[in-house]
Amino acid sequence: MLLFHITTQPQWRRAQALGEYRAPSLDAEGFMHCSTAAQISWVANTFFAGQTGLMLLWIEGDRLQSPLQYDEVAGVPVDRHFPHVYGSLNLDAVVRVQPLQPSADGSFAIALTPQ
Repeated sequence: MLLFHITTQPQWRRAQALGEYRAPSLDAEGFMHCSTAAQISWVANTFFAGQTGLMLLWIEGDRLQSPLQYDEVAGVPVDRHFPHVYGSLNLDAVVRVQPLQPSADGSFAIALTPQ
């Protein structure tokens, strides 16, 4: 099962240097926010609109070493059960890294086509 996570280029470079990825939310909230294919466009356009220098991590959920849990998030117009990773992300679970750039109006059109 594929999961998706949006990060910045500097955070991704830091993860590569450290050998693991830790989103800021892991320390702040105790987990890292991820999305399913059905949720990722809504997440990108709701929380990252207009931002540049982003990377979309494609994560193979079956390769995660940290616990994965689907938690209900109220008040969202998409599937309310979001995947959350409760620990650091082992880099071998990341199967693709895709630059994520907004269009001229700041929105994202994310094509999730395999390479």
